[in-house]
Amino acid sequence: MTDADNKLAVSVDVEDWYHVPAVTGSSFSEYDNVEEFFAEWDKEYDYLTEPTYRTLDLLDECDVEATFFVVADVVDNYPGLVEEIANRGHEIGCHGLHHECTIDPDTKEPRFTPDLYKTRLVEAKTKLEAASGQEVTGYRAPGAYVGGWVLDVLEDVGFEYDSSVARNTLYNKTDQELDDLTTVPYTPKRGTLAPGGTRSLVELPWPYLDVKIAKIPAAGGPLIRLFGRRIIQAGIEQSQQRGDTVFYFHPLDISRETFPSGGNTKRRPAYWMFKGERTEKRIRDLLNAKPADSITTCEAVAERYVSSHR
Repeated sequence: MTDADNKLAVSVDVEDWYHVPAVTGSSFSEYDNVEEFFAEWDKEYDYLTEPTYRTLDLLDECDVEATFFVVADVVDNYPGLVEEIANRGHEIGCHGLHHECTIDPDTKEPRFTPDLYKTRLVEAKTKLEAASGQEVTGYRAPGAYVGGWVLDVLEDVGFEYDSSVARNTLYNKTDQELDDLTTVPYTPKRGTLAPGGTRSLVELPWPYLDVKIAKIPAAGGPLIRLFGRRIIQAGIEQSQQRGDTVFYFHPLDISRETFPSGGNTKRRPAYWMFKGERTEKRIRDLLNAKPADSITTCEAVAERYVSSHR
């Protein structure tokens, strides 16, 4: 397989403004969880539906079939949205039950027991499968906070791949060092994120741009808003020289609305800067710069890995 054959899996993380860790789902959130948020919040909450439809139209325009990693409570709070994503021909993946960080962002200690997290994953997977009519085989950790024990639970529940691990110089959202990882899909050992396993679960790590003095994260998401398209595109292209890689963004990244204030914004004071039309153009330009036959879903990349390692 040559460099030109390597694929880019395009993905979309479907979550609303209150799912971010400053508001719910982390050790420093304003609300302990989504249930508490809805019990106390009495204003408009849906800032997700409009930009999700905008995202679907953008992908149609670019002729891209993508993987949508959806927070499972979207099924309950945004009736018909998951169904519409599936009806438009996209893969549905799981982004947790309520977008809760699986490990503490500061200490990296587990925030759930494996048994409790398994119960929540089964509920999330079942909910998304019922709404979409698809078998949900892929997972992305909320906030990309992930540990080896999480992958073990994923495999036990029946997921076939994960796409959460991001090695780079700026941050590490896992519970271990990642020095032995690059951007190439791999099989993790049980109990760890390290490569070299013999299990069935596949990890699709995120791209980075290696500039000798640093590895700059280049998967997209908020970074395409903050860094611009050229750094992200350069990191993707460099990572594709190593193997298949991934790109992601959120519908909220292209929203034109002003989100409600609140939450522990001191942790992320600039998080929503540069969203909207400018970011939508960056995403469109990035997608249009790639050959159509090089873009695919995360499920297809995972299947390519399995097929090539039999």
